[in-house]
Amino acid sequence: MTPRAGARSALAGSRSPVKARSLALAAPKTAKGRAQLRKQMQAAARDEPARLSVGQATGLHAVDDPLDLRSSVALVTDQRTGEVLLSKNPDAVLPIASITKVMTSLVVLDAQLPLAEAVEISAEDIDTEKGSRSRLRPGTRLTRAELLQLALMSSENRAAHALARHYPGGMPAFVAAMNAKARQLGMTASRFSDPTGLSDRNVSNAHDLARMLRAAYDYPLVRQFSTAPELTVDAGYRMISFRNTNRLIDHSSWSIGLQKTGYIAEAGRCLVMQANIESRPVLMVLLDSAGRYSRFGDAQRIRDWLETEHRSPTLTRVRNGAAARGVTPAPVYVSTGS
Repeated sequence: MTPRAGARSALAGSRSPVKARSLALAAPKTAKGRAQLRKQMQAAARDEPARLSVGQATGLHAVDDPLDLRSSVALVTDQRTGEVLLSKNPDAVLPIASITKVMTSLVVLDAQLPLAEAVEISAEDIDTEKGSRSRLRPGTRLTRAELLQLALMSSENRAAHALARHYPGGMPAFVAAMNAKARQLGMTASRFSDPTGLSDRNVSNAHDLARMLRAAYDYPLVRQFSTAPELTVDAGYRMISFRNTNRLIDHSSWSIGLQKTGYIAEAGRCLVMQANIESRPVLMVLLDSAGRYSRFGDAQRIRDWLETEHRSPTLTRVRNGAAARGVTPAPVYVSTGS
């Protein structure tokens, strides 16, 4: 059995039934009914085993690291020189969830389509892969620029899907363009099958994502849209306000030039960022973090370490110390997907 097949087998064995989701679809209208539904969903959740991410299924979380990161994959590089400052399982190929939307934005902008043109959300944009929700109803018309910002800033799945659907040649041409762009950037371990990241067939490794980040930084709109704290749009039936999914954007102590978060069960919590730390621009990739806020905690832990170490670098000493503590090489999840 290949590593990918083994991971899929482990994931399949850990997947919970759809009982809780089915209960949620009942949507009772009375307060008593909603209270009963909450109790039923809580009971269903207790009965259902937790789903494992691919990193958990393949043992990546068992790998130690000097900073005790909750992310199973981490890579920090100097943006100017490419020097690797910190790495953990950087070659592991994993689902990347909504980090995908960075590539989506590059393909949209490369096409030079009119950003002021109105694009309509349709029933085709409703997520049938994971059943995720959206406040953008079918029939909502927003500009291409608004949809692009919502995709990058708030990880809006219908926005990303609509952008791809309105690409010349439609969805198949868009996905082909995503993979062509990946090849152009030298992302040899990456494969894309949809523009949202809801599919676990969208895979990459930390080295490839650092390449994508470096390229994305050359797009001013990607920097602007991904780091905007909020956006309010006129959906036609009401004004809707969206917030940035990256909680670090609201912290004045951080200087973030580009960012994207991501989550599906198979990928765990993910975060990629360009940030300036002690006047040094760095690219940070964190994949498969365990815990809702742990990726942000890992980013802060890395920043604290860089601020402490940058004046007299001790990365080699830290690595040697890790080796002395018996840190073992990381297992690598090899992608065989198309």
